Amino acid sequence: MAGFTYSELKTTIQNYVDSSETTFVNTLNTIIEQGEERILKGVWLDNFKKNVTGTATSGTPYLGMPTDFLAPFSLSVIDSDTYYFLNLKQVSFMRSYKPTTTGSVTGRPKYYAEFDSDSFIIAPTPDSNYTFELHYFYRPASLTAAGDSGSTWLSTNAPIALLYACLTEASIFLKMDPAETGLYNQRFEDALARLKNTAEGAGTQSQYRYDQVRIPTT
Repeated sequence: MAGFTYSELKTTIQNYVDSSETTFVNTLNTIIEQGEERILKGVWLDNFKKNVTGTATSGTPYLGMPTDFLAPFSLSVIDSDTYYFLNLKQVSFMRSYKPTTTGSVTGRPKYYAEFDSDSFIIAPTPDSNYTFELHYFYRPASLTAAGDSGSTWLSTNAPIALLYACLTEASIFLKMDPAETGLYNQRFEDALARLKNTAEGAGTQSQYRYDQVRIPTT
């Protein structure tokens, strides 16, 4: 199936549910964003992994998060050209590491936790201006921000999953028959499973080990 532009997806959704009612049409952006969210939370795609670097200030136990951050894969501190990976912990562990509100335990950080929606907390508190590298799962820009002729990775490479995710949300909005909503959702789940098999399988298997023809040696 060919991919969708933003305009094409809106038209296709309206055609499937047979509705051009004004309130529904005005809600299509929300419906598409909800559909994208279903996919993002259903499968972790390699295409939505990102690496960024930043610097923590000496004496400050907090490190800012990227604005598109969803979940961490790893956080490392770079010291003398060597990567030291931090262990992910809970905030309660970080507080117990330095239980008093005054003073600080300083050194090269070993642990981190998601402190709030904007920052990590790290421990020990940096004793220098260390460089950090964050490998993380990020939220891509929505198709709704791409313009009528624009597209995204999902609309181009996962059009069936995106379409049926949106149709599920559209049918809920329109209060359609539960059986029809269930059908759309089942089609979405099937497409998501295929996407997951393709994305996660390709990302974990070595072509040399699994896919190449073996020629016996003599």
